[in-house]
Amino acid sequence: MPVVPESLSPAVVEDTSPELLTQQFKSNFKEIGRQSAICLVGSLFTIAAGYFVKIYVARVLGAQPLGVYALGMTIVSFVQLFGALGLPATAARYVAVYNRPDHEDELRGFLTRTTFAILILNLVLGVGMALAGRAAAHVYHAPQLAPMLPLFAALMFLGAITNFFSQVAAGFKDVARRTMVTNFIATPVGLVLTVVLLKLGTGLWGYVVAQIISTIMLAVLLLRLMWKLTPAPARFSTQSLPRLEKGVISFAGAALGMSLVDFLSSQADKILLGLFLSAKLLGIYVLASTLVAFVPLLLQSVNQIFAPVIADLYARKQNAVLEKLYRTLTKWVLAATLPLGLVLILLAPQCMRIFGADFERGWSILAIGTVGQLVNCAVGSVGFLLLMSGNQRRLLKVQIASAFVSVTANLLLIPVWGIVGAAVAAALINVFSNLWNFVEVRKCLRLSPFSRSYFALLMPTVLVLGGLLLFRHFAGVLSHTWLVLLSASALSYALFGAACLPLLDADDRLIAAGAWRQFRGNMRKLSVRTS
Repeated sequence: MPVVPESLSPAVVEDTSPELLTQQFKSNFKEIGRQSAICLVGSLFTIAAGYFVKIYVARVLGAQPLGVYALGMTIVSFVQLFGALGLPATAARYVAVYNRPDHEDELRGFLTRTTFAILILNLVLGVGMALAGRAAAHVYHAPQLAPMLPLFAALMFLGAITNFFSQVAAGFKDVARRTMVTNFIATPVGLVLTVVLLKLGTGLWGYVVAQIISTIMLAVLLLRLMWKLTPAPARFSTQSLPRLEKGVISFAGAALGMSLVDFLSSQADKILLGLFLSAKLLGIYVLASTLVAFVPLLLQSVNQIFAPVIADLYARKQNAVLEKLYRTLTKWVLAATLPLGLVLILLAPQCMRIFGADFERGWSILAIGTVGQLVNCAVGSVGFLLLMSGNQRRLLKVQIASAFVSVTANLLLIPVWGIVGAAVAAALINVFSNLWNFVEVRKCLRLSPFSRSYFALLMPTVLVLGGLLLFRHFAGVLSHTWLVLLSASALSYALFGAACLPLLDADDRLIAAGAWRQFRGNMRKLSVRTS
């Protein structure tokens, strides 16, 4: 059964009248769309700037130091699991649930206790991590890692704090301001520092220090944002704190378990590649995997604000609104992601060639990984639907099985196919876990994103596929690789958008009309300001 605190259980039955359903759908979708758009713009800005910096970093450092960096970040991710205690995910849910006038004391107790727990535990773990440099270097056969581990320990401590504060902001449903401080302030500072320090010849050391400085800035800004978002009665005080409810503790324990098994599923490839292969091959694999991680960018932006909305709607039994949002968001996310995914698959060698000759051999990792991420986008926010509705045990079951399959697949495929084997294993796990999560959502929530308009995306996909195959045949006339990729992306989105226009249903037209009105309003405001 879903875990919902008794004090928060809804007392009314959902009103499913068509008028109210449409009104609630429009209201929630508008808020999700507004904040997701800001989050997406911030992410695109970060990617656009970060992409050029990453090219520079790859060309300056090369594959070997990037492999050492990947090993260090794998250790950081592992230690952060225990330092988080499942509290970031818990904050995203229970801040949204407690952020009501009659639950401010519970919110104060939750925020105070969890913040102090995060700070103290990660400080202890950071000190231990800094002292374990030689042991880690010995395990990974990478002596360059030992002197760098204290820096990675500092990055771990700061990253744990920013991750928690970031999820608190998500719980308050203010992803927009969080995006501003993360993507438009802290990230550009980190990118500029990276270029400056690498120009000074600091190498991998300067790359990590730049991230530490920008993360310190981000932690301060997020703390300030969290203080502003928290209602005055719920802020820190010397008054006695209420105990955490059993549901909160249970949820945090389940979230910690899910984080552990998710780590095995997502990091088993890097751990085993570090043990079996060279740091150089790991560097190539990690860079290609970084590009793969850009594919579900829109889905991740939507999830940032959709997750607390799920918790809120489920607690109030607004199931019809939740289903309509899930179906519409999934279709739009997939439609916006497919053109990019097809470009990355069909032009993978050109994408990797930009980073230098050493990295071009990673094109197959990019193509295989993109296929797995397209399946992720095709089923939508299934993991968050389970987590935020209190069905974390079902999600944990899927993740435990995925972790087992991930380790097994990597152990079998890496010795045979190397980094390609790791990519195949990662894509299989992505497909396996997302499809299983979808089945669980159908079972317990009776939700599905599939409709006639969803499957109508097949025709535009085929059209884009044919257009890109033809473009690839004549792409040799373009002299620069970056021009090939930009032209292919423009062609892909133009063909897909033109083919989708006749296929819009009533909900799509409602959303498109609202977006167009918002765009015209913004343009009018801009023209008034500039006149």
